[in-house]
Amino acid sequence: MSDDGGLWLLLMGPAGAAGLYWTLYRHYRNTDKSHAFEHETAVDAKPVTGSEHKVGNVKGTQQKRITGDNVMAYRKRVQRMAGGTDTS
Repeated sequence: MSDDGGLWLLLMGPAGAAGLYWTLYRHYRNTDKSHAFEHETAVDAKPVTGSEHKVGNVKGTQQKRITGDNVMAYRKRVQRMAGGTDTS
């Protein structure tokens, strides 16, 4: 039996591992599909609006929850996209 036949089999291990690594890297990092967000996306900057009106004062960590929070109201927080049916 020739030693040449076993040599290619030994080289397939590292070559296959490198190919698998490169394929997974490109799939999960999307290096071939990325774009320059800063150059290809238009963002209109507007001046900051608001007021200096004080609405409340919280000192320390006495309250465990914020009054009026919507953490448990899943149907109110998550809105369906247009065209979907609302089942709430």
